[in-house]
Amino acid sequence: MLSRKTNNSKLSKVSPIPWIVVGLLFILTALSFLDRQVLSISILEIKKDIHISDSDYSWITGGFIVGYALMFTLGGVFIDRFGTKLGLALSLAIWTVASGLHSIAGSVTEFAIFRFILGVGEGACFPGVIKAVIEWIPEKKRSLATGIAIGGSAIGAVVAPLLAISLLDTVGWRMVFLATAALGVPWLVFWIYFNNKKHSELKVIPNFNIKQKIAYSASHKYSFSTILKHKTVWVFISMRILFDPIFYFLMFWIPKYMSESRGLSTDLIGKLFWIPFLVLGLSNILGGYISDKIYSKTGSLNKARKWVMSVAAALTLSVLLIQFVGSAYVFIALVSVFFFAHGLWITNYSTAVGDVFGSKTTSTIIGLTGTFGAIAAFGVNHLVGYVVTNYSYEPLWIWAGLMYPIAMVIFLVFLPKIKRSGSLS
Repeated sequence: MLSRKTNNSKLSKVSPIPWIVVGLLFILTALSFLDRQVLSISILEIKKDIHISDSDYSWITGGFIVGYALMFTLGGVFIDRFGTKLGLALSLAIWTVASGLHSIAGSVTEFAIFRFILGVGEGACFPGVIKAVIEWIPEKKRSLATGIAIGGSAIGAVVAPLLAISLLDTVGWRMVFLATAALGVPWLVFWIYFNNKKHSELKVIPNFNIKQKIAYSASHKYSFSTILKHKTVWVFISMRILFDPIFYFLMFWIPKYMSESRGLSTDLIGKLFWIPFLVLGLSNILGGYISDKIYSKTGSLNKARKWVMSVAAALTLSVLLIQFVGSAYVFIALVSVFFFAHGLWITNYSTAVGDVFGSKTTSTIIGLTGTFGAIAAFGVNHLVGYVVTNYSYEPLWIWAGLMYPIAMVIFLVFLPKIKRSGSLS
């Protein structure tokens, strides 16, 4: 086994296949955010055909969050058991169908159901992506690879408003959902091809056959009770409970805020809303690159991850200024700073989970943290609808500006040093 790992490492350095796989992961996360973000722009036109109040919209977006929360953990477990090839292929197939179903929705209930199915499909995406990076990329390049892979999500969010705006006036909102759904089919073909037996020999983590997998699983058993007793798992969960609801809020509510509170046209929203997501995608990659450079110079995973995350937490304070600015362009600039910070943060947060727990349980633990984060976001999402309807957005900007610094304090206090564990004992 040792000789095989050595051979794999050498092959990985000269073969482009592992980085082609990372490119496919980039496209996958782009498709996931494209399919979920189309609604946030299309809702401005959908409301002309179907009556949807702020409360209704919170239930529709809540449907996605419930499905996402459910499958973040279950999808992570599935992928840890059956592998990234099958897990990510099935994930994309489910959410592609769900995205297409949006085109036939005629009521709030139907939208909520289809959003739920979309969430179920997308729930396994990010746990599987992080696991795939660990399988294909050596540790010294892993943070950069993680940044590239999850950076696709931001590009998907960039394309979503531009695509939606261009199609809404010509083919209508129903065709927008069909068009985005169709984009998943070619990805599935390439994913299966580059995960064939020949290419899988290049993995850093060996691709076990069935007998080896059974033997490995028997000697490395773990359970949810074991996971939930592990203090470090709860550190990552607690952090995600704090910061996840903020990012859901920004994804789902900013277009409505720009339209209703700042009086911007749908066309101008489409021209501006993609900018923060482009910044996010670039910062995902930059955050991984800087972290890997720090690790290379210091040899410390702890410094590499926490230095970048500390800077990110400080930058999120930018949104505290939003309530005091009048210009739409300054507003977008402040939101972009926040998204830049989130990109640095989430790349190193996700990589840190892999640093601590290794390939065997990373997908499950990433999934578990995502489930808790999504559950928190579901509750907060309805509170957001109440606050917006009865008060204003101002208290929400204060909340958004404080949670990342608080999460960083928890990280520093309760996990003083990031170190390889690989074990849940």
